[in-house]
Amino acid sequence: MTGEPPASPGTDAVEALRRASRWQPLEFAFWALPVAGYLAFGDDLVFLTQIAITALFALSLDLILGYAGIISLGHAAFFGIGAYAAGMLAQHGWGDPLAGLAVSAACAAVAGFLTSFVVLRGADLTRLMVTLAIAMMLFDAANKFTDITGGVDGLQGMQSAPLAGRFPFDLYGRTGYVYAVVVLFLLFHVARRLTHSPLGASLQGIRQNAGRMPALGTPVAARLVAIYTIAAAFAGAAGALLAQTTQFVSIDVFAFSRSAELMLIVVLGGTGTLYGPMLGAIVFMVARQVLSGIEPQYWEFWLGALLLAIVLFARGGLLGLGRQIVHRLRAKAAAPDGPA
Repeated sequence: MTGEPPASPGTDAVEALRRASRWQPLEFAFWALPVAGYLAFGDDLVFLTQIAITALFALSLDLILGYAGIISLGHAAFFGIGAYAAGMLAQHGWGDPLAGLAVSAACAAVAGFLTSFVVLRGADLTRLMVTLAIAMMLFDAANKFTDITGGVDGLQGMQSAPLAGRFPFDLYGRTGYVYAVVVLFLLFHVARRLTHSPLGASLQGIRQNAGRMPALGTPVAARLVAIYTIAAAFAGAAGALLAQTTQFVSIDVFAFSRSAELMLIVVLGGTGTLYGPMLGAIVFMVARQVLSGIEPQYWEFWLGALLLAIVLFARGGLLGLGRQIVHRLRAKAAAPDGPA
C-alpha cells in the first residue's frame, strides 16, 4: 500500500489522451516531406502548393466526417466563401494575406455556424441533401450576381500585398508554397490538439452512438455545432489560400465536383486520422497529374480504377493499409524461429 488515492476514471482518460497526443517519429518524417519538396522542386512549386491547399481542405472535412460522423457533399460551400472573401478583399485594396486569411476563415465559420442548425437536424441522407443544396444555392448565386463575383469570368483584378510586408508572391511559387505549408501545419496542429482533447473524445463517442452520449452529460448538439463551425473555418482558410496564391477566383470553387472529389480524397486516405486525408490528397493529386499526362483522354478511367482498388483492398484507406503492413512486419519480426 502506498497510501496514495487511486486515480479516478476521468484522470485515467485524460492521461490516455495526453499519451496519445505525443508526437511519433513517423509524424516528423511526414512533415519533412514539404521541406524535401521545396528543395527538389524549388523552381516550380505551384503544383505542390495546390497539394498543400487540398490537404488542408481534406483535413477540414475529416474533422466532421471522420470524428463526428457528419456526412457532407457540400463542403465546397465554405471553401468558396473563403476564396471569395479573400478575393474581394484583395480586389478592393485590402491585400494583406494574413488579414485576408483571418477574415476568410471567420466568414466561413459564421456561415458554418448558421447553416449547422439546419444541417445537423436530420440523419445522414438528409445531411447529404441539405449540404448539397447549400452549395448549389451558393454556386447559382455566384453565377447570377456577376457584378460582385464576376460570374463565369471569375473574380479578377486581385492585388495581394507581400506576405508579412516582405515576401512578394513570385512566379516560381516559393512564397505561396511556404505560406500554404505553414498555414497547413499550424491548423493541423490545432486540429491535432482538438482531436486529442476531451472534445475530440466526445465527438468520437457521438459518431459511434449519439443516443447514449447525453446520459454521460455530453451536450451532443453543442459539440456538433462547434466542430461543424471549426471545420467550416478550416475550409474557408483553404479557399483563401487558393485565392491568394493563384490571384483568381471562379464559381468553380462552389462546384459539386469539388465536394465529391474531396470526399474521395478523405476516404482514399482514411477517415478519422487527420494524416490519412492529407496523404490521400498527395496521392490523388499526383496520380491525377501523372495519369493525365500519360492518357489525356482516359486518365479518369485509370484514376477511378486505382481508387476502386484501394477502397476494396485497403481497409481504412491508405493509412489503414500502411498500418496493416507495419503490424504484419512487427508480428513477423517478433515471431519465434521455427524448430531447428
